[in-house]
Amino acid sequence: MRIARFALEGEVSFGVIEGPGTDPADLVVAALQGHPFAPFAFTGARHRLTDVRLLAPVLPSKVVGIGKNYADHAAEMGSEAPANPLVFLKPSTSVVGPGDPIVLPRDSNDVNHEAELAVVIGRLCRDVPRERAHDVILGYTCGNDVTARDQQKADGQWTRGKGHDSFAPLGPWVETELNPADLGVQCFVDGQVRQDGRTSALIHDVPSIVAYVTSFMTLLPGDVILTGTPAGVGPLGAGNAVTVFVEGIGPLTNPVVARA
Repeated sequence: MRIARFALEGEVSFGVIEGPGTDPADLVVAALQGHPFAPFAFTGARHRLTDVRLLAPVLPSKVVGIGKNYADHAAEMGSEAPANPLVFLKPSTSVVGPGDPIVLPRDSNDVNHEAELAVVIGRLCRDVPRERAHDVILGYTCGNDVTARDQQKADGQWTRGKGHDSFAPLGPWVETELNPADLGVQCFVDGQVRQDGRTSALIHDVPSIVAYVTSFMTLLPGDVILTGTPAGVGPLGAGNAVTVFVEGIGPLTNPVVARA
């Protein structure tokens, strides 16, 4: 099932995407009563996807990032992969949805894309054993861990460089029926491939990440974990269009603009 969040005539709702493939012209969204983090019912309203505006599929209380979780990316950053998951946070205000602009900061000259598989948590959880990790996951979406690389390096920690407004695009929807063990993760900038990896190369897989993060942090329904990015991160400039594609989910595309 593909769960989306959408706006129509000033109202925001959750819905289930119906139809084949990812072309909006072939899809409709069936509106839900309430939210998808509890048993839900349909309102009976159905809309063509081309008639609504897709939003970020969830509004997380926090976005948990996992750094250097692909060996090839750690190598391109000039370091070794850490023994334990390297955890950082992105604020909820960094989240944007499909089609929303990534806004370049005035004080950065090196903003990079980072295509990632994103895990969406389905219920409140703490101390989740690895073997039960999938019990607390609602599903998966595409994520872009946009990073001001110069600020990340200058600060010696990652909050400013990864925390700007618009630096966490998510979408286009949450896929609830997906095995995350071996999925393609790609990034395209203006149609050109920049990143091309597979989640089978994750150093710490999804169950291990969920178990580790919940060993010290409570996760709430709608919270998001970004699982790491493969090699090929690179610069974004005003006028670019950046697309994250995760196999089995679909494309997430955002334009890049300079801050006015």
